Amino acid sequence: MSKGLEKSPLVLVTGVSGYVASHVVRVLLQEGYQVRGTVRDLSNEHKIKPLKELCPNSRFPLQLVEADLLKDEGWDDAVRTCEYVMHVASPFPNKPQSQEDDLLKPAVDGTLLVLGACARAGSVRRVVITSSIAAVHGETVVNKDRKYGPHDWTDINSPFTDAYAKSKTLAEKCAWDFIKNLPEEKRFELVSINPGVILGPVLTNVVGTSVFPLKRMMNMTMPLVPAVNIYLCDVRDVALAHWKAITIPEAAGKRFIIGSESLWFKEMSLILFEEFVNQGYWVFHRHCPYWLVWLTSFVDSTAVLILPRIENVYQYDNSLMTKILKLTPKIPKKTIIDTAYSLIERGIIPKTKWYTGPKERDNW
Repeated sequence: MSKGLEKSPLVLVTGVSGYVASHVVRVLLQEGYQVRGTVRDLSNEHKIKPLKELCPNSRFPLQLVEADLLKDEGWDDAVRTCEYVMHVASPFPNKPQSQEDDLLKPAVDGTLLVLGACARAGSVRRVVITSSIAAVHGETVVNKDRKYGPHDWTDINSPFTDAYAKSKTLAEKCAWDFIKNLPEEKRFELVSINPGVILGPVLTNVVGTSVFPLKRMMNMTMPLVPAVNIYLCDVRDVALAHWKAITIPEAAGKRFIIGSESLWFKEMSLILFEEFVNQGYWVFHRHCPYWLVWLTSFVDSTAVLILPRIENVYQYDNSLMTKILKLTPKIPKKTIIDTAYSLIERGIIPKTKWYTGPKERDNW
């Protein structure tokens, strides 16, 4: 092996079959890193095969190992000899959970399992954890005149904080506390990536929960559009942020909000309508009143999640993303259109006879 290849750092990425993690893996492979990824089941060909096709011309093949956030086994082997660890894996439900522990246990206990293995390994220099804006301000009540920033934390005791926001907040806080309480000789650096609602191209057979509303717009199962506002970010920006977080010294010890701007569901539906109506996709964009969302929530559990957020506008401060990570967020319109095309190209949304395909493919 050549001297140059010997120096290529080994990075562990947890939950590599996930929507975000697949993008993170591809960026790292493209940049010449050795990448080891964790999956829960190595025999699941439906999830494994697309991972092997992420970057076929990479200098190093993707290594895959089994590890589960709810089990102690496998984590020491997964972390062994790694210089960097990216803890991306965490549950993100598309409907309310009957038990909070279904979210809290893998999020919090899983984070502690990964960090404990890092401390024992002795080779890890920096860990990047994938948190969320749900850990910055995850309450469903919002101050419309305020931008929430890296120094803000979600109030887990608020009645307006759901189980997902609580899980992300507790998981991130336990990570910072873990580092703080480590003996100096075992301490490594920590960075937190806090993305907004993630959209962008799908690289594998796994569709991220955050993509479901757009999918429903495209397959015409959202006949009316509720007044929901999201703080949007592109999955490709999230992946680049993870890579930058291990290459920029000043990133250590910081929380980075990743996002572009706040957008209404109706604005998203109009973007999709304009792009796809002549390709045989009728995207509904008429307003859905609150009372109808409320009625729908009795038969559609996904409506329960959006009901408290109707009419709320969420603003976040992404200045550290641009100043330290030197990332300029992608234009939301492109993010939305690229997402839809990727769903069609992967067969998740059927092609119509009028479908013409994307005009360009930018890193997907």
